[in-house]
Amino acid sequence: MVEILRTNDLVLISVIESILTAERIAHFVADQNMAAVEGSLGFLPRRIMVDAREAGRARRIIAEAGLAGELRDA
Repeated sequence: MVEILRTNDLVLISVIESILTAERIAHFVADQNMAAVEGSLGFLPRRIMVDAREAGRARRIIAEAGLAGELRDA
């Protein structure tokens, strides 16, 4: 799995998850349970991970949704 996005923005994570789910791209949000460690302050970013074989397609779809600026460098 490779990281395509890292953010603290829970709304953005939800939007990206919806996009990936609609396109049937398997994904995983890493570090989302770190809230217990950080005290629910939201300063630790969550990472959206996808299979390396789907990374290009996932990036393209996210860019087409107008969110290219949120993507991590390949």
